[in-house]
Amino acid sequence: MSKIKTTYFCQNCGAQSGKWIGKCPSCNEWNTYVEEVIQKEDKHISSGRSNSTQRATKPLKISEIEQSGEIRITLPDKELNRVLGGGVVPGSVVLFGGEPGIGKSTLMLQIALQQKKIKTLYISGEESEQQIRMRADRMGIKNDECYILSETSMQNIFKQIEILEPNLVIVDSIQTMYSAHIESSAGSISQVRECTAELLRFAKESSTPVFLIGHITKDGMLAGPKVLEHMVDTVLQFEGDRNHIYRLLRTLKNRFGSTNELGIYEMTGAGLREVSNPSEILITAREEPVSGVAIATMMEGIRPMLIEIQTLVSSAVYGTPQRTATGFDTKRLSMLLAVLEKRCGFKLAAKDVFLNIAGGIKVEDPALDLAVICAVLSSSEDIPISQKFCFSAEVGLSGEIRPVSRIETRISEAEKLGFENIFISKYNTKGLNPKNFGIKISAVGKVEDVFRALFG
Repeated sequence: MSKIKTTYFCQNCGAQSGKWIGKCPSCNEWNTYVEEVIQKEDKHISSGRSNSTQRATKPLKISEIEQSGEIRITLPDKELNRVLGGGVVPGSVVLFGGEPGIGKSTLMLQIALQQKKIKTLYISGEESEQQIRMRADRMGIKNDECYILSETSMQNIFKQIEILEPNLVIVDSIQTMYSAHIESSAGSISQVRECTAELLRFAKESSTPVFLIGHITKDGMLAGPKVLEHMVDTVLQFEGDRNHIYRLLRTLKNRFGSTNELGIYEMTGAGLREVSNPSEILITAREEPVSGVAIATMMEGIRPMLIEIQTLVSSAVYGTPQRTATGFDTKRLSMLLAVLEKRCGFKLAAKDVFLNIAGGIKVEDPALDLAVICAVLSSSEDIPISQKFCFSAEVGLSGEIRPVSRIETRISEAEKLGFENIFISKYNTKGLNPKNFGIKISAVGKVEDVFRALFG
């Protein structure tokens, strides 16, 4: 008989305790500990898959370790390839999270169907085979190398994996999986951790990449213990408003690449379409210029994009002026308004300021500062900015225009999209040859210089 042990787990952070306590010492949350019965696995119980031979290891000098080139499996989805850092690494485990209904299962099924040359196993614990077939028919993609398994028992899943020997495994979702070695309900902290550990061991032993779809909490965090994010190699977040057609794929953690990449998709009736040129969807086409609008060049990883900054400055109706920003840091907006007030003499303290980043995306690039200031001044003075102008510079507290990184890439992107003039910091012009570009480069050093160049 196996020894049965009762343990208490924190539902917020996954901390473990031998007895119930009111306040978690790890995350300081109250009343989050729940009791779970854990059954230790007997040695004679088979896990449903073969275990690798244990071998003793010894420490090696770093110079003695053989270098091997990083081999990646290139996926048909270019956006996912970019976010993963050039493809999926064999033996890696990728955790894919997002809100309900955002399109996680659709994207993963689409990836499975697009893999024509490798054998893919799509494991669903939430939908039947018939439901998945109906979704695949809507996508219109035929693939005989894509296998569907509707199962929640990890032991049965590993038996089918041994028979099929797939090259790629997708699990939808990890919260629905159940291991007989743990006596607790599916979706509990101990079950999620054990199932993930079993899939992680399988991925490392067989060099098979595994995608895990995970639920998120009401706070937008991945459900389950925090240790789950530490166990996997890559954590991807699928974002977007269900009322809009665009979806954003961000990297929260990546052991094999950058965490600054961004993938953009468009939700259609036949699945998710890759958006190769996001600048076209983030800039609104207008017949005539409108005040309060400025175009900024930003970088998401190695990808340049042009986005539209929309602002509205009006007299405050109530006693306290409002400062509202959508997709932009509100505290940074207040700082930029203070710079205009103190250094440049613009009276904005008694006015409401509203800012919106077109397209529903969130940005953190400091190169947007100059565009934000120009959009605010344009709305305040009710003077439109030319649609052929764009901006790329950071603004300091003293009102100086500071340089930003990779300015050549930003200028080239603006030139490619047909802009005629780009405003940058004069400190960015060192080593920059304007003759190499077909766009006018206006180098400025102070906010006053920008105001004079735009509004006279």
